Amino acid sequence: MGTSYTKDKDRQSGLGMACPATRLSLPRKTRNQNGNSVNSKALVIDGKRRVLISGSIHYPRSTPDMWPELIQKSKDGGLDVIETYVFWNMHEPIQNQYNFKGRNDLVKFVKTVADAGLFVHLRIGPYACAEWNYGGFPLWLHFIPGIKFRTDNEPFKSQMQRFTKKIVDMMKQEELFASQGGPIILAQIENEYGNVEAPYGQAGKSYVNWSAAMATSLDTGVPWVMCQQMEAPDPIINTCNGFYCDQFTPNSDKKPKMWTENWTGWFLSFGGGIPYRPVEDIAFAVARFFQRGGTFQNYYMYHGGTNFGRSTGGPFIATSYDYDAPIDEYGFVRQPKWGHLKDLHKSIKLCEEALVATDPTYTSLGPNLEAHVYNTSSENCVAFLANVGTQSDATVSFNGNTYHLPAWSVSILPDCKNVVFNTAKINSQATRLEMRSLNPIPEHQTSKQIIDSFKTLQSDWSWVIEPVGISKSNAFTKFGLLEQINTTADVSDYLWYSIRIEIHGNEPFLLNGTQTVLHVESLGHVLHTFVNGKLAGSGFGNSGNSKVTLEKPIMLVLSNNTIDLLSSTVGLQNYGAFFDTWGAGITGPAKLKGKNFTLDLSSYQWTYQVGLKGEELGLSRDPSGSSSQWVSLSTLPKNQALIWYKTNFDAPGGTDPIAIDFTGMGKGEAWVNGQSIGRYWPTYISPQNGCVNFCNYRGAYSSSKCLKGCGEPSQKMYHVPRSWIQPSGNTLVLFEEIGGDPTQISFATRKTGSLCAHVSESHPPPVDTWELQPQTGKKLRPVLRLECPSPNEVISSIKFAGFGTPHGTCGNYGYSQCNSARAPAIVNQACMGLKSCAIEVSIEMFGDPCSGVTKSLAVEASCT
Repeated sequence: MGTSYTKDKDRQSGLGMACPATRLSLPRKTRNQNGNSVNSKALVIDGKRRVLISGSIHYPRSTPDMWPELIQKSKDGGLDVIETYVFWNMHEPIQNQYNFKGRNDLVKFVKTVADAGLFVHLRIGPYACAEWNYGGFPLWLHFIPGIKFRTDNEPFKSQMQRFTKKIVDMMKQEELFASQGGPIILAQIENEYGNVEAPYGQAGKSYVNWSAAMATSLDTGVPWVMCQQMEAPDPIINTCNGFYCDQFTPNSDKKPKMWTENWTGWFLSFGGGIPYRPVEDIAFAVARFFQRGGTFQNYYMYHGGTNFGRSTGGPFIATSYDYDAPIDEYGFVRQPKWGHLKDLHKSIKLCEEALVATDPTYTSLGPNLEAHVYNTSSENCVAFLANVGTQSDATVSFNGNTYHLPAWSVSILPDCKNVVFNTAKINSQATRLEMRSLNPIPEHQTSKQIIDSFKTLQSDWSWVIEPVGISKSNAFTKFGLLEQINTTADVSDYLWYSIRIEIHGNEPFLLNGTQTVLHVESLGHVLHTFVNGKLAGSGFGNSGNSKVTLEKPIMLVLSNNTIDLLSSTVGLQNYGAFFDTWGAGITGPAKLKGKNFTLDLSSYQWTYQVGLKGEELGLSRDPSGSSSQWVSLSTLPKNQALIWYKTNFDAPGGTDPIAIDFTGMGKGEAWVNGQSIGRYWPTYISPQNGCVNFCNYRGAYSSSKCLKGCGEPSQKMYHVPRSWIQPSGNTLVLFEEIGGDPTQISFATRKTGSLCAHVSESHPPPVDTWELQPQTGKKLRPVLRLECPSPNEVISSIKFAGFGTPHGTCGNYGYSQCNSARAPAIVNQACMGLKSCAIEVSIEMFGDPCSGVTKSLAVEASCT
C-alpha cells in the first residue's frame, strides 16, 4: 500500500459511494512503486483518491490497556486516521537515554491503530505545543551551549534532525510507513510555526526551508505537512488549524485542502471554567469544510485523555485533558457528540466519489444562503446547502425542490435531491455520564467498609512533615536571585530560596517594633513565604498572567531570622516565540519595606535547594522502602502546609473507570503505586461569572463562548487508570503543598446514567437507510434509536416517553399539552429488555395529538 498526492484529476477513486471508513484494509509489506505525485484534490492511497476523517489520540495521555478500545471506538465513530504527536521529552528525558516503554511505546501504539484497520498521521514535530510541558522539548536541550530553539541555529538543528531521524528510522525498521505497507500515511515536521515566525526574522524563514528539506531527505515515502505555515515550501503540504477552516486555501493549486486540527472543545486551566463546544457547531464546521473542497479533516481531540505526572504545560494547564472530545477522558463516548459526528461521517462518505473528482460550483440561494454542487455526471451529483446566518431559519428552492435550513447549518444531499443529514438536527442519542462517589477515605478504619458493593480505601493514614527551608545536603549559596528553570532543570516543581537576617531593633525598614513588610515578585507560578519556619503568606498567578507579587506584613525577632521562599511551577511554558527563554521563579525584587526605607535583598547571598526532602527520600516512588519516615501513632495533621500523606486501599469493584475526588485537599501531586496521576488543585476556584446555562451553537465559536462550572473547582476528579492498581494492597501517596484534609477525599467511578434521545419528525431518516430510499419509492421516516453502552446491559426502565411537543433536556424532559397518550406503551414495548431499539417518529406510529404542529419524540431510559 502506498500513499501520495497527485495532480492527475482524471483518476477516479474507484470506491463505492457508501464505502465506510471501517472497511479499510492494510496489506503488509507491499512497497509503493508509484512514488509521490501532486493532487489538488486529495491524498491518494493504493492509487485511489480518498476523503479521510481523522482524530487525535495522544498515546501518553492514556494507557496501553486503553488504546485498543479507544481506537475501536474511533473506528466505530467513522474515523479513517488516528493522529498523534511524538513527545520528545517523554522519549529522551536524559540526553541519549531513551524510553519507549509503557505509555511511551510509540511503535505499539501505531501497530494497535494498524490492527484496527486505521491509518496514522505521525506528527513528529518534534516541537508539539499540545499544552505539554515545555512544548515537548526535553529540558537538557536548553543547556546545550549556543542553542536557540526553533530558528536557524546549528546546535538546535543538529539535535532536531537527530531525534526526527531516530523516530523515522524506528518506523522504517518496523515497516510502518505506507510506502512499506504500514499504516503511516502522513508525517508532520514542525508545528504551527507560522503563528510565531515573524519575531525570528530571516532566520525563521531559513529555518522553515531547512526543516522541509531535512524532513523530505529522510525518504519516508509519504507526504509531509506543516500546519499553520502558509509559506511551506514544496513538496510540503501546508494545512489549517482552528475552529473553522472552510475559508482556508493551500499555498499551491497542486496541494489538497487539509485541516489538521479542528478543536472539538478547549483545554482546561486551573482557575478557569470548563469549556465545551456544541456538536451542532462542530458538524457545521466540518460540513462547510467539505462543502468548500476539503478532503482531509482531523478532530483535535477525538480522545483528550489525562496529563499524568508533570506533563502539563501552560503554565496552569489542568491534569484533565478531556477537551470535550467525542471520547471522554475515561474512554466513554460522549453523546450526542460522538453519534452526531458518526452520522456526519457516513453522510460525507456517501459523497466521496464526487468530492475527490471535481471542484464544486457555487450558487447563491439568497442572503447567507448558498449551494455548492459537485457534479461529475448525470448519475453522480452531490450538493451542500448552507445557511450561514446566525438568526433565522430559511426555506430555499434548489433543483425544483424546497428545503428547510436552520440557521447556522448545512444540509448534505448525496444525490442533489434528498437530504441525508443536517448539521443542526441531531438524531443520535444522548447520555448522562456520572461520577458516582464512594465512601470517603477513613481517618481511622475500624472495620471493612463496603459501599455500593465497592471495596475502597481501608487503612489508616500515615504522614511525613516536609521540612521548611533548607534540608538537603546538596544545597548551595549564590549571590542574587536565580531563575528557576536554569537552576532546577525542571527535575522538580520546587525551588527553595533562603536568607538569614539579623535584627537589632533599630533597622530603618521596621515599622512597629519588629514588624516590616515583605515584598516579593516572582515569575511564578506559585509562591509561599515562611518566616522563622511559619507560613506568612502565599500567592499564585493564573493562565493569563503567571507573575506573582506578594506583599505581606511579617514579624521578625530580635537576633537571627530566617526567610524561606518556596517557588513552585505548574507546568512550563509550551507556546510562543522564544518561549524557552521566558523563565520562572523569584527573579525579584525581594524587599523588606518600612515607611521611609526599603532594604532590597535581591543581591544578597541566598541559599538554594532544588526540590523537596521527600522527593530525595523517594516517598512517592517507594513508600514502603522509606517506611521509617512515616508517622502514624499521633493525631493526623490536617490543613497544614508541606505534608506527605500515605494510605493503602483496595480497588473499587467492577471494571468502571476510577477517579479520586480531591475535595478537601489544597494543592499538590498524587501517586498511586508509585505512578503519578498528576497535579491536583481543587482549591483553585473558577470565576463566578462567564458561564452559560444554554450555549447557542449558532455563530462563531471561541474558547470562552461556552463555559460551565463557574464558582467551582476547575478540577476535583482525577483519573486513576485501572491498569495501575491491583484488587488489593495499593498505596496512595499525596504531597500537600498548601494544606488539606485527606480524610475528605473519596473514590468515584465513571458510569452511564440515563440514555436520552429527542428526534423530530422533520429530521432526516437515519443515514444508514439512505440506499433504501430510491429502492422503496416510499418516504422514509426519522427514527429514534437507543443503545446501552455496555455489551452486557439491556434497557431496564423508561423514565420518560413523550410524542408531541415535549420540552426540556436529558434528565428533565417534560410533557406539554400536545402529547400522545400512546407514547409510553409503544416505547416500552419497543425497548424494554433489549440492548438497543429503534422507533419510527411519525403520526402513523403515535397518532396526531395536535395537527399542524411539527412533533417530536423524546425518550429517557436507563440500562442495567
